[in-house]
Amino acid sequence: MMKGRQKMMMALEGKQPPGRVPHFELVFFLTMEAFGRIHPSQRNYGQWQQMTETERQLHRHDIADLYVQTARRYEHSAIFFHGPGGWGDDHDVEAMRTLEIIRELSGDEFLLMMHGDCTMGLPNGNHMEEVAVRLIEEPQKIKHEQADEVDRAIARAEKFRKHGALDCWALCSDYCFNVNPFLSPPQFDDFVTPYLARLTQAYRQMGFYVIKHTDGNIMPILDSLVSTKPHALHSLDPQGGVDMAEIKRRAGMQVALVGNVNCALMDTGTDEQVIESTRYALRHGMPGGGYIFSTSNCIYTGMDLRRYDLILDVWRKEGNYPG
Repeated sequence: MMKGRQKMMMALEGKQPPGRVPHFELVFFLTMEAFGRIHPSQRNYGQWQQMTETERQLHRHDIADLYVQTARRYEHSAIFFHGPGGWGDDHDVEAMRTLEIIRELSGDEFLLMMHGDCTMGLPNGNHMEEVAVRLIEEPQKIKHEQADEVDRAIARAEKFRKHGALDCWALCSDYCFNVNPFLSPPQFDDFVTPYLARLTQAYRQMGFYVIKHTDGNIMPILDSLVSTKPHALHSLDPQGGVDMAEIKRRAGMQVALVGNVNCALMDTGTDEQVIESTRYALRHGMPGGGYIFSTSNCIYTGMDLRRYDLILDVWRKEGNYPG
């Protein structure tokens, strides 16, 4: 029987894996409700440097075990790893150590990924005006900064390549509001596309898979995103007007597609609306392969876990390729 990691890789390569379409969530935050344990990214080991190595190793094992338990219970084909706060300057070293334990616990059962984006995303509300001014007054300085960021990200990725436990980088800089991207399409091609393309190319040359995540309305910059050649696009946000049927038609032959089950409906809609959103994503995403089932964001804190179980029930019944 083909393992989730193999099915995930097939889908990322635009192929149709046998049996049920692969599934994962960028984050499953409801670990307290599901397992009685705090999600690793919500922990903060402020006294990490004071711990004995024995205590640190117990924490690493606990984190790794929780990721594996989550992936197995909810039939994920991949694990998106992001560690706790408090690791400080040793964060990547500690991540590698914990990834090793995940591999020890699960073998090649899951595709392992981490966040690896450095391109210019949406500024927060406190800096939006400042960024808008800099785009006009300091364009070359911004480009130099972006080039330096890419250089650092590539150097970091080389360390993970040599380590060997990581399979994939999830590029999680958000570019879009629900209405439009923050940057106009020409600005996006000036300040983001070249750097995203170089970063993606470097990751791919090292043998990593690349999933580009951004929420919101990506349609005005879709061609630019596709031109950078990630293996897949996530999250295909219906709240941003991203329609699975349209994006499959426009981009499904060039990149794999991940997502599209409406997270807003999982919070505020009826069960029937959630079921229909799930069916729509499967019906239009699955044909021909190159599709990975997920929500349009993640399973975030405050979501009703019952709603996640609901979409998984539909996926198990209707997310299967014939034969």
